[in-house]
Amino acid sequence: MTNAVQKTARRTHTLGESVIREMNDFADEHKALNLAQGMPDFAAPEVLKEAACAAIRGDVNQYAVTSGAPNLRKVLAKKYRDWYEMDVHPEREITVTCGATEAMACVALGLFDPGDEVIIFEPFYENYGPDALLAEAKPVYLRLDPPTYDLDREALTALITPKTRAIVVNTPNNPTGRVFGREDLQVIADLCIEHDIIAITDEIYEHILYEGEHVLMATLPGMAERTVTVSGMSKTYSVTGWRIGTIVAPPALTAGIQKIHDFVTVGTAAPLQEACAVGIEQLGRDYYTGMIDEYRVRRNIMIEGLRAAGFQCAMPQGAYYVMADFSAISDEDDFTFAKRLILEAGVGTVPGSSFYHSEGGGRSLVRFVFCKREDTLREAGQRLRDFAARG
Repeated sequence: MTNAVQKTARRTHTLGESVIREMNDFADEHKALNLAQGMPDFAAPEVLKEAACAAIRGDVNQYAVTSGAPNLRKVLAKKYRDWYEMDVHPEREITVTCGATEAMACVALGLFDPGDEVIIFEPFYENYGPDALLAEAKPVYLRLDPPTYDLDREALTALITPKTRAIVVNTPNNPTGRVFGREDLQVIADLCIEHDIIAITDEIYEHILYEGEHVLMATLPGMAERTVTVSGMSKTYSVTGWRIGTIVAPPALTAGIQKIHDFVTVGTAAPLQEACAVGIEQLGRDYYTGMIDEYRVRRNIMIEGLRAAGFQCAMPQGAYYVMADFSAISDEDDFTFAKRLILEAGVGTVPGSSFYHSEGGGRSLVRFVFCKREDTLREAGQRLRDFAARG
């Protein structure tokens, strides 16, 4: 008989541990160069740091409004208008959360009912499936194949049933670096309208773009009233520990999302919200252009190092991840290989199968991040070449 004191809720039984965090900790434990978790090893913009200090010194230390600091919501609405010609009401359509991770969880808990089905493209960021499960919804997976990860309209259509509630889209994509273009998004939009489905877009990497354009699903005809747009400051400003995420959704959906957010966290760090508002106002387009140029250099260093070591990988179109095929180097499974990379090469990465639900997916893949200093990436490349040469 199970000890009632030691019994955990059934919903936890379907959840695994975070493989990204597991590999991050394993890399740190063995003092490897950590290319597992997407954490920059370089400084955030000075304007944000100074603004955060000023807010704290100015006694902005109490609860912020649950939906988000008014100043931040105001500048976010202006940014969406200036960048994307998208009209967003700062009070009725914006929620500021503790990172995009909390944002996605609040969306799931606020919008899904038990038995709803949620279509998720794989490979996927590891939280999407658990978010659906926590809401007692059913994740349904559509596998996109490397190296191009093209979207098949017929395959997507075949997954839609009367229970389908939402389609989750992450662009630019983690872990693949894929950018879904206007044509791809229109396919999804057409199906959402036809079948009365919500689109949930994770756009946390919206400004880290090397090829193509970043198109907001919500700006496509007929999609404003059925799209939930998730983003945040973590990646754009290299402040992953600040946990400032954002949700833009039509008022009817925002009402439910904000109820969940209120009871989960009450609100997000008040002084950091003020700092992010200053950053959005003061960092002009030249900042974003410079950031992309720097990431493009890092991307090229990472790709060159991986290919020289024998990995096969496509050039990412956006974000700061590379899915690399190691089958020419080893016939091991991805977990064994990833752990051996940490122990023998001193380079941390994430097993590819952790981004798949279907059996066999990602078995010969590992994911590297390149949100690191150039010298860190060059050293990682050299270690990987030495590792491959040893056999």
